[in-house]
Amino acid sequence: MKPALEVLQPGLLTTVQDLGRTGFQHTGMVVAGAMDAFSLQVANCLVGNRRGEAGLEMTMTGPELKALDDIVIALCGADLGPTVDGVPAPLWKSFVLERGSVLRFRGASSGVRAYLAVAGGLCAEDVMGSKSTYVRAGIGGMRGSPLRRGDILERGDGGAVLHRSGRSLSADQIPRWNKEDEVRVILGPQEDAFTPKGIRTFLGSKYQVTPQSDRMGIRLRGPEIEHRESADILSDAVSMGAVQVPADGQPIVLMADRQTTGGYAKIAAVISVDLPKMAQFPPGGLVSFREIGIKAAQELAIRQEYFLQRLEAAGRNG
Repeated sequence: MKPALEVLQPGLLTTVQDLGRTGFQHTGMVVAGAMDAFSLQVANCLVGNRRGEAGLEMTMTGPELKALDDIVIALCGADLGPTVDGVPAPLWKSFVLERGSVLRFRGASSGVRAYLAVAGGLCAEDVMGSKSTYVRAGIGGMRGSPLRRGDILERGDGGAVLHRSGRSLSADQIPRWNKEDEVRVILGPQEDAFTPKGIRTFLGSKYQVTPQSDRMGIRLRGPEIEHRESADILSDAVSMGAVQVPADGQPIVLMADRQTTGGYAKIAAVISVDLPKMAQFPPGGLVSFREIGIKAAQELAIRQEYFLQRLEAAGRNG
């Protein structure tokens, strides 16, 4: 391990995240992990890491970080206006951050959450096979909390491979984060808890992202979704992207820090390839939902997985 970055300013909410601690929901343990797993995985691939390595998830304003060594980094996800010593830094491309340089962010212009990967990976507290920070339980990452001023982030031994800089995605592969966008869903598993009118309302309306949204769930406001009777069900397992509708008829899209079970009827689930869109909507953003079939959603997921596998292999073999 070697010191890589010193935290001069922590930003609004900057945490260490990987792909989450899976396999423990039956015990009540939250998965956590990156809100936009695609962007984190791409950032890792661009610096030659394994896709699931831990990186920084930075929110809205971004932190201020000083390089303590020559390191290779990549920034993916939201455009938070990154600069190195006052000069604009690239997105979706690996580059060398020289010792003594300071990485700053001017603030979000597109999207909400950006991801920083360091060649060699970030060293952090491993809990149940994951370095992801789950703040409510105080576990993972750096003491189970967001970054603080003065924190020193260390990298693994593979970080000295400076030739891994200069890798990038082609323009057509880079996601676009819009303040108004469509998200594809699969109806269920409790769509029978809603009236036909309620389902039409859900699929035919625009919903605004509220400021109360967080890593646990994206809270939406818009036309009320009508239940047949009660919004309550016997508690069952929830997945990332599940769309719960409480008694007030306002949908909540459950995200990385979601609870393990829930007692509200779920009208739909956001398909996996569209979860990054949900993670990147800013407060005030407008979301509309479109139904697609399970087979189509699976084909999209397989295509994305194949792309990430190829990108990872190219990064690690280069």
